[in-house]
Amino acid sequence: MLRFERGFFYFYKMRVISTNIGKPVTFEWNGKNEQTGIFKYPVDSPLFLTKNDVAKDTIINRVNHGGENKACYLFSADQYPYWKNLYPNLDWNWGMFGENLTVLGMDESSMRIGDIYKVGTALVQVSQPREPCYKLGVRFEDQTILKQFIDHAHSGTYVRILEEGEVRMEDEFVLVEQSKNPLTVKQGFEVILARKKDPQLVKLAVGNTSLPEYKRERLKKYLR
Repeated sequence: MLRFERGFFYFYKMRVISTNIGKPVTFEWNGKNEQTGIFKYPVDSPLFLTKNDVAKDTIINRVNHGGENKACYLFSADQYPYWKNLYPNLDWNWGMFGENLTVLGMDESSMRIGDIYKVGTALVQVSQPREPCYKLGVRFEDQTILKQFIDHAHSGTYVRILEEGEVRMEDEFVLVEQSKNPLTVKQGFEVILARKKDPQLVKLAVGNTSLPEYKRERLKKYLR
């Protein structure tokens, strides 16, 4: 449900219900100690979104996390019941997927890569879906979740920060500008990870300049 007012689309159901950050957690992987920041937990204070990360959050590996295209991670609260049913014995709380913002009403099948939102005092742009790695399996104590996560295809999304600002619980997402390229986050996730690529989705992804350039370059070979 939405309404239009003064040049903005207001989504009643798309709002922040938890703000989350993490501390470094050490775990053993293949006989070696590693660290991760995926163990997020809710905080009462607002989050400050910077151009490259969320202030006071933990990023261990800045090659694969943080930066312009992965400054902040969003995950839909609507997906939690599905995963709670699969993993009922875990100690559940918001932030389980390593997200900074748990968002009620977020739907990757309608959210487009390139959409621009006002949330709190920040201006953000949808940049790319989240691709799971083994650390999600560490968080869920089961590497099986990687295939389950891919099959379920509700990945959440990273956003780039066009204007830095604060975001707090109950802040609504206001769609300032919808991407003219219709590629959704869900379609982007599927085309990036599918072994057999849909040519039409590949074409949309390659033509979507909001998707990071290295992602588009990797997909170009499927156009040949």
